[in-house]
Amino acid sequence: MTEEHRNMLLAVVLSVAILLGFELFFSKKRDPVPPESASSGTEQMPAPGAPTSAKPSAEAPTGGRGAVAPTAPGMSATVAGAAPSSRKLALGKSPRIKVVSPRLNGSISLAGGDIDDLLLIDYREELDPDSPEIVLLSPSGAPKAYYARFGWVGADGVRVPDADTLWRADGTTLEPGRPVTLRWENGAGLRFTRTLALDENYMFTVTQRAENDGAEAVKLLPYGLISRRGTPDVTGFYILHEGLLGVFDDTLKEVDYDELQETGVVQQSSRGGWIGITDKYWLAALVPDQKALAKTRFVHRRDDSVDMYQVDFLGEQMELAPGATVETKSHVFAGAKEVALLDGYESELGIARFDLAIDFGWFYFLTKPIFYVLIYINDRVGNYGVAILLLTVLIKLIFFPLANKSYKSMSKMKKLQPEVIKLREQFGEDKARLNQEMMALYKREKANPASGCLPIVVQIPVFFALYKVLFVTIEMRHAPFFGWIQDLSAPDPTSVFNLFGLVPVNLPDFLMIGVWPLLMGLTMFLQQKLNPQPADPMQAKIFMFLPIMFTFLLARFPAGLVIYWAWNNLLSIIQQKVIMVRMGVK
Repeated sequence: MTEEHRNMLLAVVLSVAILLGFELFFSKKRDPVPPESASSGTEQMPAPGAPTSAKPSAEAPTGGRGAVAPTAPGMSATVAGAAPSSRKLALGKSPRIKVVSPRLNGSISLAGGDIDDLLLIDYREELDPDSPEIVLLSPSGAPKAYYARFGWVGADGVRVPDADTLWRADGTTLEPGRPVTLRWENGAGLRFTRTLALDENYMFTVTQRAENDGAEAVKLLPYGLISRRGTPDVTGFYILHEGLLGVFDDTLKEVDYDELQETGVVQQSSRGGWIGITDKYWLAALVPDQKALAKTRFVHRRDDSVDMYQVDFLGEQMELAPGATVETKSHVFAGAKEVALLDGYESELGIARFDLAIDFGWFYFLTKPIFYVLIYINDRVGNYGVAILLLTVLIKLIFFPLANKSYKSMSKMKKLQPEVIKLREQFGEDKARLNQEMMALYKREKANPASGCLPIVVQIPVFFALYKVLFVTIEMRHAPFFGWIQDLSAPDPTSVFNLFGLVPVNLPDFLMIGVWPLLMGLTMFLQQKLNPQPADPMQAKIFMFLPIMFTFLLARFPAGLVIYWAWNNLLSIIQQKVIMVRMGVK
């Protein structure tokens, strides 16, 4: 194998390794979650460490009808009877405060004061605008319970509000600019209030206050938790984290569902930061007081064959003297992971690295800037597909000097192909002499076989960063291009094998080879024909097969990425062809 072919093959192998590696080896699909038992008991999972009147279970708990406040190092759990058979029945189990905002619908339970019923107005399950709104949070006792709870841990047997506490509210509706205050007294001189406020988006502010009218001092610790019943469906890609995560002392920590199933509990302390549970596009996160030290946990347990997950924090102990009042403020985010919104909360509320809730990946330094450039272009052209085309032109301009040098070298290599073939015929049996003569030829003609590989290698991080942008950012979800491409984050829905929909037959995924993947494969083939061809017939066949392989491989990638690749190939073909004409290469 000659030096130029070795380098070219190396570049191709690197590209294929990146794509195949992440698509095949890193896209490990997790085992399906066992169905929930209709008769499963209502789960109860503690916050980080509090005594409770509930009968403790031998198992470590995880949130349910009463995710209880945690007992210092451990947890406790109870089963409160059969779970309701539907979300609707669970919502009807307690009186509620209505939540009304421009972006959220739902309610808050007065039993326990849980934030446990939220629907995202701006987002639908399917492309159809009449499809159901995204249901983010559901009450304890529902089949897929997912809720946030706040409260106090009382030392020395102090009675504090728990999951069954029925709060009194000073209003019936929580709206932006109209907070609601909940009140409860323990009958022994302690008065508790909890004020809930909501902004125009997805951030709740929870202010907890305790007043001591008794004769003795008491000690209280504030806590917050998010509890989730059942392992949700995940995309199963290692390049995308879905599970439990948090930022502790400015460092991101991610724990997958299956990881936590093995470890059971992950604990650490931090001043500032946040913890939460993330889906691909949605996030529920707790933000403790950023100035106070908090003990945090990720917790898993099984309840009647159903996996239970909880993130929680336990704040610093507060001593409440007779006649004194203590107060603590925290936040809970429950909504869509919009980049600009998370960045805004980071600066507005001082939440450290809140944007890391979006999995920008290893190439964060490229992915996020590319995202913002794409947003900037889209704001002016009004179409993310067109924005991708213009972004591609911009990337080509940035790499123009490097690519120009590469294409000149490749054109020179192509021009030298007849002489290379002659040398092969003359010194084919003497490999050392052949390489010596070829190196002399390249030196004499000032051709560099390796320079054609560099642009490909350099652009791999850019390609992967754009892939991440299209794959993980909600702004790309259901974003249309033109014609049949109505969701740039999803694969091309057409297929040549059913004549692009003319033949009514359902095809397996690997046969869904749409128009854009075909265009990408065609442009890749044409670009390959402009490059120096391997003299070895076997190598030539391998290179001829690559466009076909990439067509099938990229067919299941987001359509926006395939459009980028096809358009990038076309621009490269034009650039390379112009250089070849100027250099007199046939």
